[in-house]
Amino acid sequence: MTTITFIGYGEAGCILADALAKVNPVTVWDCKLKGPERDAMITKAHRGGVRAAISLADALTGAELIFSTVTAGSALDVAAQAAPLMTDTQYFLDLNSVAPQTKRQAAECFKPGAYVDVAVMAPVPPEALRTPLLTGGPQAEAIAELLTTLGCNARYGGNHVGSVSAIKMCRSVMIKGLEALTAECLFAAGHYGVEEQVLASLHASFPSLGWNDALPDYLISRVAEHGIRRSEEMEEVVKTLRDAAENSVMSQATAIAQRQLPDRMAARGITYAQLEPFNWKALTALLNDHI
Repeated sequence: MTTITFIGYGEAGCILADALAKVNPVTVWDCKLKGPERDAMITKAHRGGVRAAISLADALTGAELIFSTVTAGSALDVAAQAAPLMTDTQYFLDLNSVAPQTKRQAAECFKPGAYVDVAVMAPVPPEALRTPLLTGGPQAEAIAELLTTLGCNARYGGNHVGSVSAIKMCRSVMIKGLEALTAECLFAAGHYGVEEQVLASLHASFPSLGWNDALPDYLISRVAEHGIRRSEEMEEVVKTLRDAAENSVMSQATAIAQRQLPDRMAARGITYAQLEPFNWKALTALLNDHI
């Protein structure tokens, strides 16, 4: 067994922590444990078979592997807070979607070899531990092997911090951009009553993708449920591109677009829970009803 801690018990952290807790002792720490959502978080942790810590220091005590699964905007702060609390035998696995330079800044907070850059290369649901992970950094090869023994789908990606995150960030230009484009395209098509024709045309052009099936609902659901977090991640993508002296016009627009849909929903009192099982046309109807 490996003693594990997760900092951040949101969607990805919860799924991974609960899965690993089936055969390992797992502790979680989340900023919500300090606020009005504390009781709900404790109940969630109990249901998942993990221990809710009383502080960050408590969470780190005795852990061999420390997973950071917070928001992109919090990733660097969490690393800086955790580093001075760690011992020489602990590893900090940063799974957050941030720019390579942000990962390198985070690594500077730690003793040599303690920090491991981890890129999550697909959505954690529904694959959970089978979600592909790439590890980077001086100890990345050994950590990939250890994660594999724990049931994770981990692969060594290089011995330099930031290299695997560069892969993740460049991929996000396409993936999160496609999500935002799909929402923009189909909400406009719905307004004009031509959504079926547009989808038929997209399917004819790209018949293998599923435009005539579940793909539109899936892509738009990611924006509706996680657009705020994904907008933060796209700001890190913009940073990645700027650090490489590349044009970031499309990614800047994606950062704005990812945030717009959840902001519209919040302004109209629409929660994602109301939309499950998700249907983008039902969301369109709800948004129009509130105009």
